[in-house]
Amino acid sequence: MSKPVICIGAAFVDELFHATEGVLPATTNPASVTKTAGGVSRNIAHHLALLGVPVQLISVFGNDSEGDWLRQICTAAGVEVDGSIIREGLTGKYTGILAPDGSLHTAFLTNAATHLIQPQHLEARRDLLQSASCLLADANVNSESLAWLLQFSRETGIPFIIEPVSVPPARKLKGLDLRGLYLVTPNEDELPVMCSEKAFLTQMQVEELLSRGVQQVWLHNGKHGSALYSKESSVTLHAPTIDVVDCTGAGDGSLTGFLLGKHLGLDDAACLKLAHTLSAEILQVNGAIARHLNQEQLLALVPTYYPEA
Repeated sequence: MSKPVICIGAAFVDELFHATEGVLPATTNPASVTKTAGGVSRNIAHHLALLGVPVQLISVFGNDSEGDWLRQICTAAGVEVDGSIIREGLTGKYTGILAPDGSLHTAFLTNAATHLIQPQHLEARRDLLQSASCLLADANVNSESLAWLLQFSRETGIPFIIEPVSVPPARKLKGLDLRGLYLVTPNEDELPVMCSEKAFLTQMQVEELLSRGVQQVWLHNGKHGSALYSKESSVTLHAPTIDVVDCTGAGDGSLTGFLLGKHLGLDDAACLKLAHTLSAEILQVNGAIARHLNQEQLLALVPTYYPEA
């Protein structure tokens, strides 16, 4: 059996309110609501499992009915959760307010407990972590644990990826020793807060991260596509034109597609096409998971979005 990808970070209940008209402040807005399993690391782990990649999740679940439901969703998908924490109290919840076009208007995060994933917890699971083909953490994890994982990756040679998540958690990366980090995946809003003030242009910010020891910077530009930078080269790819239903989880799906590509031994350009294809499929469904796709179906869709492939 192949070594697993180990995902470390958030597992939340996603409650998404889809506004049926333009969102107005300080008044009642008509909306529909959906409840799905969410959390960046959990989403990626779930998707990888559905696509046939062995995966483990280290996260935090409450001992309430929502936590039981989340764990059942994970295990039913094929995600191992033995390394996770079950705490007294409520499970974390992400509440998103979506505009009629599916874009995010605002969101709230409550009862998040990823701070409980401490270096001591990771150290106690060193044997599990050493079994990984790749480590991935989202920046909801605290700075001390991210630093521990960076050092662990340097010691073991296991590739480590950090997903910044959003602007507030991305700020943690500004003060971290990023030497040897295999990949970081910011968007245009997250990239500046990870860098010093003297790096005020996008290219300067990318170069600063590379000079700090990051091997690859994958910059996401929304509907304009993405670019993967290293010291030696860069690869860019446009995003396909689609009708967006729900933006939730599109970034998580993009990283999932990239990881699947690496699992299959594809080059960077092919990995980006696979990443954008999965992201596009997620944008066209409600929730963060493209449950309608397996690995074979996803691979077959790439030429549909990128016929020049």
